[in-house]
Amino acid sequence: MKIKALRKAILLACSSTLVSTMSYSALAEENNTEEVKKDVEKIAVVGTRSAPRSIADSPVPIDIIGGDDLEKHGSSDMLELLVSQVPSFNVRQQPISDAATLIRPVNLRGLSSDSTLVLVNGKRRHRASVIAFQGGGVNDGAQGPDISVIPSIALKQVEVLRDGAAAQYGSDAIAGVMNFVLKDSAEGGSITVKYGEYFEGDGDTTTIEGNIGMPFTDDGFANLSFALKNADATSRSVQRPDAGGLADAGNTYINDPAQVWGNPEIEDDLSVFGNVGLDLGNDKEFYMFGNYSERDATGGFYYRNPHNRSNVYSNDDGETLLIGDIGQANGGPRTCAVVPANVPNVLDTQAYKDMVADPNCFSMNMIFPGGYTPQFAGNIVDTSLTMGVEGEISGGWLDEVYFDLSGSVGRNAADFYLYNSLNPSLGLDTPVDFDTGKYIQLEKTFNFDLVKSLEVGLDDPLNLAGGFEFREESFEIVSGEEASWKAGPYADQGFNIGSHGFKGFGPESQGTNTRRNWAAYVDAEAYLTESLLLGAALRYEDYNTFGDTANYKLTLQYAISDDWQIRGSTSTGFRAPTVGQANVVNTATSLVGGELIQSFLAPPTDPLSAFYGGKELTPEESTSYALGTVYEYDDFFLTVDYYNIEVTDRIAQSSQITVREEDYAELRSLGVQNPELISAVTYFANDFDTTTQGVDIVANYSADLLNGATKFALAYNWNETTVDAFNPATTSDGKVKRLEEGMPQHRATFTITQNWDDISMFVRANYFGEYFAVHADDDCLDGCWNEIADSSFTFDAEVSYFINESFKAAVGANNIFDQEAQKLPTASYGVLGAKYYESGPYDYNGGFYYVKLSYMF
Repeated sequence: MKIKALRKAILLACSSTLVSTMSYSALAEENNTEEVKKDVEKIAVVGTRSAPRSIADSPVPIDIIGGDDLEKHGSSDMLELLVSQVPSFNVRQQPISDAATLIRPVNLRGLSSDSTLVLVNGKRRHRASVIAFQGGGVNDGAQGPDISVIPSIALKQVEVLRDGAAAQYGSDAIAGVMNFVLKDSAEGGSITVKYGEYFEGDGDTTTIEGNIGMPFTDDGFANLSFALKNADATSRSVQRPDAGGLADAGNTYINDPAQVWGNPEIEDDLSVFGNVGLDLGNDKEFYMFGNYSERDATGGFYYRNPHNRSNVYSNDDGETLLIGDIGQANGGPRTCAVVPANVPNVLDTQAYKDMVADPNCFSMNMIFPGGYTPQFAGNIVDTSLTMGVEGEISGGWLDEVYFDLSGSVGRNAADFYLYNSLNPSLGLDTPVDFDTGKYIQLEKTFNFDLVKSLEVGLDDPLNLAGGFEFREESFEIVSGEEASWKAGPYADQGFNIGSHGFKGFGPESQGTNTRRNWAAYVDAEAYLTESLLLGAALRYEDYNTFGDTANYKLTLQYAISDDWQIRGSTSTGFRAPTVGQANVVNTATSLVGGELIQSFLAPPTDPLSAFYGGKELTPEESTSYALGTVYEYDDFFLTVDYYNIEVTDRIAQSSQITVREEDYAELRSLGVQNPELISAVTYFANDFDTTTQGVDIVANYSADLLNGATKFALAYNWNETTVDAFNPATTSDGKVKRLEEGMPQHRATFTITQNWDDISMFVRANYFGEYFAVHADDDCLDGCWNEIADSSFTFDAEVSYFINESFKAAVGANNIFDQEAQKLPTASYGVLGAKYYESGPYDYNGGFYYVKLSYMF
């Protein structure tokens, strides 16, 4: 197998998506239309270590999304772009969700974001440092890569392998694999400016994207891309009744709305990607690619009521203010009087005024008399670099063996900040803005792969592949500033410790944890007859923490005729617990049963977690089965695939476990500090077993209609998850229901694309089936904010005009008819200051329009 032939196949794959400065009709004028159609056969690199093959000839289902398809959306966020193209891919907005607001988790085939392996140019992408502590049920505790940093303008195509592939690629490939292929042109480029906003007049978004291809000596290329985005926050809020009541009672310090449900503000979201290749001669090539990405995001938290927020404003009974006594903190007797809080406006009561007049007494009302809503912010910096050499070995027993030797390093750092909050235990000396600390994820990967084609008397050569991989993954916690975690002099009087809403990481949490593993694999693929393709893969992996694992995969494809094929696969898989999941520490505020509680996330082996059932994490294990068919005739293409994925020992963040008063003494003896100020504890656990099954249908039809080129595309997914077993001590019935019904079982998109000489357009219909809608953090079933939400449609449309060969203008809209998200029930409407359930499958912000101008050179 010649490396040049392999490159040619890859180039065909990457050029097949017709990313061009010319319209389809203009291309057709220069080339025979039938020839163009033949040349645009989509070729995939992912899913096989044989020569790249047509997706119709692949024994496993693969979606190819071209660069032009990624442009057909108003958003510049890669997550939203993929949702509109892959029905089994889901992502939702994450308001008031701690770190999940900064890096949104995703789902493929109903599994968590860290069950999908992400590749860039075929190389493993590092995961984000952010862990989704409030991930909407299925993603609670997930730690996947940050796909959103990848700008669409940098991509030639995206390959989505919808099949378990742990035996080929290792951990995290239970649901499938996504491979982002970077552009590699040595000439030309483009610049695009896009502006958009929601129909309600907020969320203004400006994006500038650019790409340029340059020669790198006479035998190589350097392709560079960038994207810069700024987006204003949105609000789909109403005034909370409790805040409105305080304002009506004369409290003039109340904001309207006091609490905001909406998208965070994104500032200076910059992402730069580079891709370099150099022909070294003798069928060998050097390659290098990487990125630098940084952004600042700021979102809201829950409102703290100045009358009854326990451990800040009130005592545990909620009837009296929590009054700090300076003399008592200095060892003297307590002299401050009781101040009733169960009144319309405590600021007007004589008892409160007398307390303020006493220099020995204070309350948090003296800093924030109208209560406060913390603002959670983060600075995310993501960097990566991959370098390698690939080519063909000549001579000896390794003659005509293809090799690939590479090394990668990836780092994601999230620095957290909390504004408009306080550390109550410091009393009136508390600051109101905090640097709460940092998470850092660092990964290093080294690969050596070999591929050899052997003539063994079959219709085609037998393709053999093998290789080794070494990975090192570390997760580091950097402590925040002292005021963000310190237990001040008033902690013993019941005041909360640390920055309220997101406690800073203290010195006891600081440190780096590292894990190493190595793997060896072998796979084979061959046509036993002209019609029958068989493949097998075996992978052994050993971790220095929890041991080893071996996994296999078998694939089959049989051509019934030239037009009709059937395919199937079976495989085992695994997902190793991340180092972050095993060691992360976090304190956050959750809304459970209508009450704000302070919950502490501790490592599963921490004394507090262990006391309430925590154990050392073990890998998830999976068994997958798939059966499908492919039909291709002339301009019609259809695939139907059934899948069944059984996962045991799935890892997730436990539900909140109440820290009981009768346990305080024993917890103190175990070294737990101030257990009386911890309402609940959570930890990561191998909590449940699930079976996920579904059907994917993809159909495309092209025709010459309306004096132009027309394409019809349908993609449908049915997905059903059943929880087979769970631990009732750590997983509530409500969480089980969210896992089983929290996402629509039925999703579909239908797109019509039309191209003329100077004008192109598309219309897309998106269908979302019924789902279990949940608001806030509640995992309960009765007396909470949840219901079965109705099915719905949204529609997207865009019209583009080619001004000339260099300029293109476009105008479009997502959710063009402004379909509302599921509203909260009338009885609950506004109780939390929200209009809509925040767990919906599409953007609750409503319709979004945009305009963009592109210059191509």
